[in-house]
Amino acid sequence: MNISVELQTIAELHIKGLIGGEIDAFTAPILREKLAEVTLQDNIHVELNLQDVSYMDSTGLGVFVGFYKSVIAANGHMELTGLSSRLKRLFDITGLVEIMDIQARDEEVKIDETV
Repeated sequence: MNISVELQTIAELHIKGLIGGEIDAFTAPILREKLAEVTLQDNIHVELNLQDVSYMDSTGLGVFVGFYKSVIAANGHMELTGLSSRLKRLFDITGLVEIMDIQARDEEVKIDETV
């Protein structure tokens, strides 16, 4: 099992996470447990950086969809950043880019260059 999940409270309503490794049927429960530790409050902002995720299957997508629903139910916002082109494609194919705030690595660079 190769997954790492680091969550950090930046401010009362701002959580940042760095996720790495592989997200599949074996590691998804670990990710789900870690995300369940986040106290979801009204107007919370959760930013999850997936730049170090090397593989993700549909089980991983399910974890993010479930967590997204929980965040939205708490009137919050969830952002997935640092996605490789392969991961971004997974979210594209499933249509999740239409409902979630998802930033691929190359999109982040373009945003930073305009600042």
